[in-house]
Amino acid sequence: MPVNSFEDYPMSWKPDLSDVKGPLYKAIAEKLEHNIKTGVLTPGTRLPPQRELADFLDINLSTISRAFKLCEQKGLLCATVGNGTFVAADAAANPFLLPEEDALGIIEMGPLFPDMTITEEIVAQLKKMIIEPDFGKLFRYGRPGGTLWQKETGAKLLRKASYSVNPENIVLASGGQNAIAAILAGLFQPGDRIGTDALTFPGLKTAAKMLGIQLIPLQHENNELTEAGLRYACKTENISGIYVIPDYHNPTTHTMSAATRKMLAEIAKKECLIVIEDAIHSLLIESPLAPLASYAPEQVLYIASLSKVASPGLRIAYIVAPDQYRKKVTEALYNMNTSISPVMAELVSRMIISGDLDKTIARHRSQNRLRNSIVDRYLSGYKVMGEPEGIIRWLILPERFTGEAFEAKAYQRGVQVYSAERFVVGNTSPSNAVRLAITAPESLSKLEEAVLAGAEGLEPSTNGFGDHYSTN
Repeated sequence: MPVNSFEDYPMSWKPDLSDVKGPLYKAIAEKLEHNIKTGVLTPGTRLPPQRELADFLDINLSTISRAFKLCEQKGLLCATVGNGTFVAADAAANPFLLPEEDALGIIEMGPLFPDMTITEEIVAQLKKMIIEPDFGKLFRYGRPGGTLWQKETGAKLLRKASYSVNPENIVLASGGQNAIAAILAGLFQPGDRIGTDALTFPGLKTAAKMLGIQLIPLQHENNELTEAGLRYACKTENISGIYVIPDYHNPTTHTMSAATRKMLAEIAKKECLIVIEDAIHSLLIESPLAPLASYAPEQVLYIASLSKVASPGLRIAYIVAPDQYRKKVTEALYNMNTSISPVMAELVSRMIISGDLDKTIARHRSQNRLRNSIVDRYLSGYKVMGEPEGIIRWLILPERFTGEAFEAKAYQRGVQVYSAERFVVGNTSPSNAVRLAITAPESLSKLEEAVLAGAEGLEPSTNGFGDHYSTN
């Protein structure tokens, strides 16, 4: 027992250091991580003040601070000025949103896949390329960041998303998530803090955790970022960047207003913030709002990718990078070995020029409308956010459910959905909601079966899973 021990003093965490080996701060961090992952410390638990814990353990305050910092960088803790340090709300959540390979009989409505039956134009274009005499040249090393031809076709595509850009500012990457990781690695340092929505893309969370970057949830009002919240985060939380998904936000499906885009752009310019605009779903919108990047092109790195609007196999992303950031992002892509495949870049470029990509995206919109009509029919009595052309819906659950409880019981009924807990940032209280990936089921009949099972499960009766309500 420590010299200054007060055994009965109320503290939320009293680690036993009697078996510690190696550097003390690392041992404390390991015990803290173990206690979080094993459920001894649950999400939202307020940890003892660092000075108080140091006194209890009879060790230096700096040792506790270093241990807490390690866990913060792993995304396990969330420290807020004036409120203390908490176990992050998503510390125990599974960050990898992938289908379960051994889940026989499970209908997937978790992972974000577009309708994977729409491939005609892709296959036809690839067949044309294969029979060309110089097709083999595409298997050489590609040029970092892409060729001028590929950038010019990318600029043509981005005009469909209401964004006119200089092709020279485009850098190609092998997918949106790789683009995000390269931007984080190239432009930020371990310990930097980036503001984001309170619920956000898990791929951002895993990349930030890997690189030691802390995500800070930003204040919202009526689903919109607030000016006061942004200014507070700049002044008090010392954020150096912001990540947003303005169109068909993942997971909430919200589309950011033009007024909020302009406000965010003005603050970014004034505070010299690096803004990452993830336009993952923007090409699904026939007449999208002007992107945030159009209001502050010198501060915003804009990412448009095709895996969610055309096909998961089209692993390509177009990064529009301001002059001051383009070289560092290109170098990060090269060093991380996430540059674009020449075959993929040529295939997509030809599809853009021929109009085949427009046809593919249009057919996805049509199919998405049909699938969303099924969701609307069976869940008409509930609040389900989302747009007709979108690939996800955000189901607000009755108060008797938590997202985690509904996800678990839906799985028992043969349907995989993802709860709000998987998307939370820091110490945000998760919504009672789940994300439905409406294009993931392999057919309309499977989607109908899955949504019907979910609707029955929402009913307050023993025929659903009404006997498993939350008591919160």
